[in-house]
Amino acid sequence: MSDLLERLRGRGWRLTSQRRVVAEVLDGEHVHLTADEVHARAVERLPEISRATVYNTLGELVCLGEVLEVATDGRAKRYDPNAHRPHQHLVCSGCGAIRDVHPQGDPLAGLPRSERFGFTVSGAEITYRGLCPGCTNGP
Repeated sequence: MSDLLERLRGRGWRLTSQRRVVAEVLDGEHVHLTADEVHARAVERLPEISRATVYNTLGELVCLGEVLEVATDGRAKRYDPNAHRPHQHLVCSGCGAIRDVHPQGDPLAGLPRSERFGFTVSGAEITYRGLCPGCTNGP
């Protein structure tokens, strides 16, 4: 059973066949699918699942804090099931591929107190950008 499914079961979330399929599609460390990609993969497993059900399920998972919604550069939102392990994202400026990265150290250490403007900073979201090997080398 996937980590996401285990977490959902532990929370007592009712796992209908549709919800289970969406959670199974999202399983994996570097999965960052759009809602349409989740729907396309879910239909392969459960042909009768509707696009609305996928969107609603993704919204519920985000509200529960079990899936992160990742938006980059005006592209379609992507859904990241790696919601409970601190990480940052590496995004390809060419194709939009996203990878989870785990840099060492405190990301807040680079923000001096003088630049915090009195804020009590509780977290940081850092996105690294560049070109993936496929976009760097071309087709």
